[in-house]
Amino acid sequence: MSISNRFLPLAWITLMALTIAGCGKAEPPQSAGSTQEQTTKKSEQTTPEQPEGEAKPAEGEALKLTDAEIEAAGIKVEEVAEQEVHDHIAVTATIQPNRDRLAHVAPRVAGRIIRVTANLGQQVKQGQTLAQIDSIELGEAHSAYLQAESEARLAQANFARIDNLYSEQIVTQKDYLNARAENEKAKTALRAARDKLRMLGVAPAESSSAVSSFALTAPFSGTIIEKEAVLGELAQPDKSLFTVADLSVVWIEADLFEKDLGKVAPGTEAVVTVSAYPNESFKGRLTYISSTVDKETRTVKARVEVRNPDGRLKPEMFANAAIATSGAIETIVVPPDAVVLMQGIPSVFMRNADGFEPRSVELGERLYAGVVIKSGLKPGELIVVSGAYALKARALKSQIGESD
Repeated sequence: MSISNRFLPLAWITLMALTIAGCGKAEPPQSAGSTQEQTTKKSEQTTPEQPEGEAKPAEGEALKLTDAEIEAAGIKVEEVAEQEVHDHIAVTATIQPNRDRLAHVAPRVAGRIIRVTANLGQQVKQGQTLAQIDSIELGEAHSAYLQAESEARLAQANFARIDNLYSEQIVTQKDYLNARAENEKAKTALRAARDKLRMLGVAPAESSSAVSSFALTAPFSGTIIEKEAVLGELAQPDKSLFTVADLSVVWIEADLFEKDLGKVAPGTEAVVTVSAYPNESFKGRLTYISSTVDKETRTVKARVEVRNPDGRLKPEMFANAAIATSGAIETIVVPPDAVVLMQGIPSVFMRNADGFEPRSVELGERLYAGVVIKSGLKPGELIVVSGAYALKARALKSQIGESD
């Protein structure tokens, strides 16, 4: 697996690409008058609210909304504040089922599949029937059990009769010993027949007739992630018919570089993100670090466990994991919903006396608590933390109206 020890979110990469593209454009020579004119314009654009060196607001006039409109749009405003954020190691990873809760379900005895009752992707309960299988071997084993049970009853009755006769000295000691031996022999045969049925995964039936079919059941509640059972085909003990996985907890498997081993330990918190849900993060915990180093890649296998009650994290998904280290820094973190793209640039909406204005920001890492803002905001400023997308839609609508 290819991994990176420091990665930037996609939004930050986009911002960097735009910045580099802008810096790479050559400008034609300008006259002294032109230069003076641009200098004058630049000084006019610089305001106390937006000093030079900070990220400039996205273009557009302030959006003015009434209190009723703000409430209807679900807009909430909070003050920007720094918070303690742990440094972390960033790695790429893949999502895998929890192998402690993974079962390959196969029959213990060969037989033909006569009914299939479970489908791929289906949620099943512990003990639920997945398929019904008819087995000649099972039928023979059950017949042998019924015969052994009958012979054991006869041997027991015969021994009881001989025992009474022997106590009255009507039969010889030899007859008594023979009857007792036959009784013990029949009991042993019955135990062997019963044990064979249990070994085949079937409890001895109470009916007097032989049973040749049995139900293949789920060992625990979970999801069927693989299905090989086909109606009418022959099932073998060495071939799995279903794979059941409990996906309520999944494993995030990653590779740690050898140089980072001293920074983390089992029990460390981690934050996982996937491209399927770009505005969400999933909190987990580092539970395993391998004892061996791969001699080719100089990496060590590591595992993060993440709760997955709604099943949105799927096996084989690619993921990014940020594993916390002992170091911590003070930085600005905002909720993911506070950040929107304005003309492709990450931005937040500022609340001021004029209304709501977008301002471009430089994004850092995505954490469980939110998104790190590297530049563009200062503590004490007011930003929209909920309802930013409604403001973006209103801003776009306003721009379309102006163009008309």
